[in-house]
Amino acid sequence: MKDSSTISEDERAPSGGELESARRAAIRGFVLDGAGIGDDALADDDDIFALGLVSSMFVMQLVHFVEQQCGVTVDADDLDFENFRSIAAVDALVARKLAA
Repeated sequence: MKDSSTISEDERAPSGGELESARRAAIRGFVLDGAGIGDDALADDDDIFALGLVSSMFVMQLVHFVEQQCGVTVDADDLDFENFRSIAAVDALVARKLAA
């Protein structure tokens, strides 16, 4: 069974909406696992910090996950809580990095 928080090499290749959906699902799986909550408990735009679901230490784990699984480099300029406040924000950061 495939780990829902892992993106394969094939999924990293540009393929439109399917890639974006797989990428967001992987980010969602990682955040939900880290927060220890079920899928129904969090919307993609929910602020995971305001909800008290994760810590600043988790952000470093999330940065590592994004770099390893999404194939991007998170630069110092990207290390802003706004880029990691929600599943949607992380996905948007990855999309910007991939488009650059």
